[in-house]
Amino acid sequence: MLLYAAVLVTVLSFAAASEKKVVCYHGTWATYRSGLGQFDVTDIDPHLCTHVIYSFVGINDQGEVISLDPYVDLPSGKNAFRNFNALKKINPKLKTLLAVGGWNEGSSKYSTMAADASLRANFVKSALNMVLTYGFDGFDLDWEYPARRDTTHGDADVDNFTTLIKELRVQFDKYGLLLSAAVSPTSATASLSYDIPSISKYLDFINVMTYDMYGPWEAVVLHNSPLHRGEGQENEAREDVNSADVSLDYWLSQGCPPEKLLMGVPFYGHTFKLADASQSSVGAPSAGAGIAGPFTQEAGIIGYNEFCDMLQTQSWDVRYDPKAKVPYAVLGNDWVSYDDVDSMAKKVEYAISRGIGGVMLWSIETDDFHGICGEKFPLLNTINRVMANQIPTTKPTVAPSTAKPTVASSTSTTNKPSSTVSTTASISGICSKLGPTRNPADCSTYYMCVYDRSGGISPILMHCPKYTYWDQKHLYCNYLHETDCKV
Repeated sequence: MLLYAAVLVTVLSFAAASEKKVVCYHGTWATYRSGLGQFDVTDIDPHLCTHVIYSFVGINDQGEVISLDPYVDLPSGKNAFRNFNALKKINPKLKTLLAVGGWNEGSSKYSTMAADASLRANFVKSALNMVLTYGFDGFDLDWEYPARRDTTHGDADVDNFTTLIKELRVQFDKYGLLLSAAVSPTSATASLSYDIPSISKYLDFINVMTYDMYGPWEAVVLHNSPLHRGEGQENEAREDVNSADVSLDYWLSQGCPPEKLLMGVPFYGHTFKLADASQSSVGAPSAGAGIAGPFTQEAGIIGYNEFCDMLQTQSWDVRYDPKAKVPYAVLGNDWVSYDDVDSMAKKVEYAISRGIGGVMLWSIETDDFHGICGEKFPLLNTINRVMANQIPTTKPTVAPSTAKPTVASSTSTTNKPSSTVSTTASISGICSKLGPTRNPADCSTYYMCVYDRSGGISPILMHCPKYTYWDQKHLYCNYLHETDCKV
């Protein structure tokens, strides 16, 4: 029983032990959505994220950080700044950050501010004041993007952005505050905006926005956030494809420390109108933006909470791109690229395999937070479950058998872990080293080899997600046709 308890604590403490991050952005405008789409900061489950980021504040012409929606943000209105930070009373380990910028803020104001020493000083001082006044643990820069869009100073933005981050770092270090940034994912875009080795020195973590890779602005239908090069792209050079793996390769190759790098995952999909309903495969001609969600109400984009309900109530043809590792769905002329629980698991497994700092998600209010399609927060719970199956890189400090597991979990009673502790932990010959390995008797499961209480290595039985099987070649759960499963 002591061995069983020790291994259980070890398994359930993987995410905490390895300090992998689950960074959750929250778009506060969701408070204005109607019906089941309305989402306030108090709807956030603070046990499912290691960090939550309040989005967004902006700046004025003096470079000062200001509220963009005083009614929502400030004590005179809905007091969301303070309610957001009150989540730490529920989970004291939670870290809160305040994000500045975003797509709608544009680039020009930030380009002007970053180029002027006095305006930068105003920015740094006002940012620090807002963070300290309302109890945030840090600040997130979401300038979209240096040296791009409506920039006023062009290429000079690159060095000015580095200078701004350095000046923030100096002041934030006096109070032990976090500093992060959301950044463009691809080499074609990031190479224009960032001095990656320099900004990596001053930022605590970097959120790579590996979504919006393709969308209804394209002439053909393609995936919002492919993990790898997808169907129809076989003849394209890998480095020319927009995909999460290529983006991570680029950021790592440019000197970003892996422990600071976070892979972005979307809790929304892109919608298209097919030019011809008879041509509906990946890469088919597009006629532009498709359906809008009932809550987000924007053509070309749909929240997971909106689309999963449509999948239950309408006759969509759901398909899977085995190369890109993401699903898509077709109904008449409508074509939707999105992520589901299985593709989310694949992405997190891949992020872990690359040894990076964790994942970032945009954004928490478009998960199925009411559980309309099943459990509450299914995408976010999937991220946590996969994170919980990580391998410790050093021998764990074994807690007493009475210790309670600390893995993040939803308050929903429908949650079920995706792994179980094997009652045959003494099986000989299964584990020759730390890490995952096949179960010779059943390829819908596999063994995770971890340190046990005595300092030896013991196997723990793990279960692959539904419809997937263990792939010993790649060391993750995969679709049947891509494995050598014979059982």
